[in-house]
Amino acid sequence: MGGITMGMGRHRLHRRRLDQMGRWDLPRVMTRFLRCRSQSGMISATRNINSGGLNGQRNRFGLTTHTIWLFGWVLITAIVLSYGYMWVARKFTKQFIWITGILNVVLGFATALYMLSRKYYSGGIVFLIFAIFQLICFISWRSRIPFSVLMLQTAIDVAKNFGHVYLVSAIGGLLATLFAAWFSVTLVSVYVKYQPDPNNPACRQGAGGCSSGKVIGLIAFITFAAYWISEWLKNTIHTTIAGVYGSWYFNSRNFPTGVTRGALKRCLTYSFGSISLGSLVVAIINFLRQLASVARAQASSDGDILGMILWCIVGCLIGLLDWAVQFLNRYAFAHIALYGKAYVPAAKDTWKMIKDRGIDALVNECLIGPVLGMGAMFVGYATALMAYCYMVFTNPSYNSGGGFTPVVVAFAFLIGLQICNVFTTPLSSGIDTIFVASAWDPEVMIRDHPDLYHRMVAVYPEVQQAIHA
Repeated sequence: MGGITMGMGRHRLHRRRLDQMGRWDLPRVMTRFLRCRSQSGMISATRNINSGGLNGQRNRFGLTTHTIWLFGWVLITAIVLSYGYMWVARKFTKQFIWITGILNVVLGFATALYMLSRKYYSGGIVFLIFAIFQLICFISWRSRIPFSVLMLQTAIDVAKNFGHVYLVSAIGGLLATLFAAWFSVTLVSVYVKYQPDPNNPACRQGAGGCSSGKVIGLIAFITFAAYWISEWLKNTIHTTIAGVYGSWYFNSRNFPTGVTRGALKRCLTYSFGSISLGSLVVAIINFLRQLASVARAQASSDGDILGMILWCIVGCLIGLLDWAVQFLNRYAFAHIALYGKAYVPAAKDTWKMIKDRGIDALVNECLIGPVLGMGAMFVGYATALMAYCYMVFTNPSYNSGGGFTPVVVAFAFLIGLQICNVFTTPLSSGIDTIFVASAWDPEVMIRDHPDLYHRMVAVYPEVQQAIHA
C-alpha cells in the first residue's frame, strides 16, 4: 500500500512538472523521449559489432571502440609526458632548454624513420622535414640560451612564490584532458553512426541517413570546435596567469590578495569576448592547416605526387600565418590582462609595441616560446608514434587497408600537442607579460626589480636599448 501511495505521489509530481512546462510543450517532451529511446536502441543494436577485443570486432567499415581505447592511451601518454615536462622545467631549469631541443630532435627523427621503415611514406616524410627544420633551428639558437634561461628562472620563481600559477596549470590540463576525451568519443561516434556501408546497422536504426557528406561535415565541425574550444581554454589560462604576473610586476612590494581569483573572474566576464575572438582567428587558421594536412595525406595515398607537393606548400604557408597570428596574440592577451583593453585595440597596441618600442629585440632573443613549442611537438610526436604503433600491432579489422591510419595519427598528434600547450602555458605567459609590462612601463622594471634588470643587462646588454626605445 505504501509503495502504491509513493508511486501515485511520484506520478502527481511528474504530472505537475509537465503542467508547469505548459500544455503545448507536451508533444515536444514526448518527441525528445522517443528520440532518446530510439538512440538507445540504436546503440544497443550496434554494440555487438563495435565492441569486443582489440582486433576482434566485426566492424570493417569505420572507427569502433578500439579507437576509443587507443585515444584513451593517447590521453594518458599526453598527461604523463606533459606533467613530466613541467617537472623537468622546475627542477632542471638551466638544462631545460638543452633537454627539450635534444629530445625533440631525436624523437622527431625516430618517429620519421620508423614510419618510413613501415612504408608509411606520407607521415614519415612530413615528420622528417619537421625534425630537420627543428635541428637547424636549435643549432642556430645556442647563443641565445643564457638570456632565455634567465627569463625562465624568473618566471618559475614568481610562479613558486606568488599566486596559484601551478594550480591554474593543473586545472587547465585536467580540463583539456577531459575535453580531449569527449572529442575522441564524439569522433568515433560520428563514424559509427553515419559511415555509409551496407554492413553498418546504425544506418537502419532510428532516422538512419548515412552518407559520406554527413561524415565529412560532422568531422569538419567537431574538428573546428575542438580547435576553438582548446584555444579558448589555453588563452583563458594565459590571460589569467598574465594577470598574476602583472600584479607581481606592478605591486611586488605589496602583493595583493586574491589575485588569481580576480584575474580569472575578469577573463570569464569582461574579457570573455576578446579572448573568444582571438581564439576564433587561430582556430580558423589551424582548421585550414588540418584540412591541408588531410588533403596532403589523401594525395599521397592516391599516388598523386604533384598534389602532395602542392598541399605541402599550402600547409607551410598556412603554418607561417598561424605563427604570425599566435605571436601577436600572445602579447595582445597579456596586454588585455594588464590594461583591460578589448582584443582589437590590444592587437593594435601590440603591433605598435613591436614596431616602435624595440621590444622585438627581447622577443627574438628569448627562446622560451619556441622551446615550449618544441616541447609540445615532442609530446605530439610521442602520441602520434604511440597511435601509429597501436594501429600497426593491433591491426583492427576496419583498418585492414590502412585507410584510417592518417586520420588517427593526425588526431593523436593534435591531442598531445594541445594538452602539452595547456600545461606549459603558465611559463610562457609569465615571460610574455614581463616583456609587455617592461615595454610600456620600463621605469617600474628599473625601480622595483633592479636585480632582474641588471642580470638581464649582464647576459644581454642590448636590453637597455630595447627597454628604453
